[in-house]
Amino acid sequence: MRLPFHVYDVFTDTPFAGNPLAIVEDAGGLSTAQMQTIAREFNLSETIFVMAPADPAHAARVRIFFPTDEIPFAGHPTIGCALHLAGQRGLSKLVLEEEAGLVPVTITGERAEFTAPVLPEPLGGPVDPVLAARAVGLDQVGFGAHRPAAWIGGPGFVYLPVPDRATLARARPIEPHWTALMEACAVDSAFLYCPAEDGYAARMFSPTAGIPEDPATGSASAILAAQLLASGALGEGTTSLKLTQGEDMGRRSSIGFSADVASGALTAIRISGQAVPISSGHIRVP
Repeated sequence: MRLPFHVYDVFTDTPFAGNPLAIVEDAGGLSTAQMQTIAREFNLSETIFVMAPADPAHAARVRIFFPTDEIPFAGHPTIGCALHLAGQRGLSKLVLEEEAGLVPVTITGERAEFTAPVLPEPLGGPVDPVLAARAVGLDQVGFGAHRPAAWIGGPGFVYLPVPDRATLARARPIEPHWTALMEACAVDSAFLYCPAEDGYAARMFSPTAGIPEDPATGSASAILAAQLLASGALGEGTTSLKLTQGEDMGRRSSIGFSADVASGALTAIRISGQAVPISSGHIRVP
């Protein structure tokens, strides 16, 4: 038995840039172990499996896997899968049933925008800035009111602000400090960011999840809203900005970010981007 698949580059309008994604269709008959085996075979940062929805008003039920584990929600699979299904079915609005909850997506031209299914919350206590800096091979982390912190909104990340693009480019996971930081924060991924034109430049490392570096991380980009709010970088009302990721990998990604704040609290987070089809075919069922 074989299942149809499609590979897209997401958060880009340029082939062979952005973040590659495998979309496996007709996956309702697969077990969790079979999905994990297929995700490991593709060996991309994420693979999304498309199934019939529980509610027929929704476009699909989906499950998302790293090469090493399942995750409840992720941004670039949501964007890529939504654009793929919208193109097939002529949709301008759709809802994906993800493990973290319902994810509404709006399609405008060649661009998809989703609303995060959950709002982020603090994860654990304060993050040791000395350990954080050592974990990514830097002398220090933080700039202005931006300090390292861990947040969860489906997946969890430790956020490490750095002052400029040159510092961001020098960062890399350094053992044994990296493992110590991941264990202290109860996460397996770090999202680094610095000020850039119209927003922020970012990098995301997650080697223990099988992702040495990710070209674009939509879930971390959404959860970044909590980090920015805590740092005083989001005001009342709606803030829109651009995130750039993947440049140090030669896979530049452009991520649209919008967050709503009312009475000092986040009320909604939206992430947007484009995707380019790269390949399609059929894969054997393990």
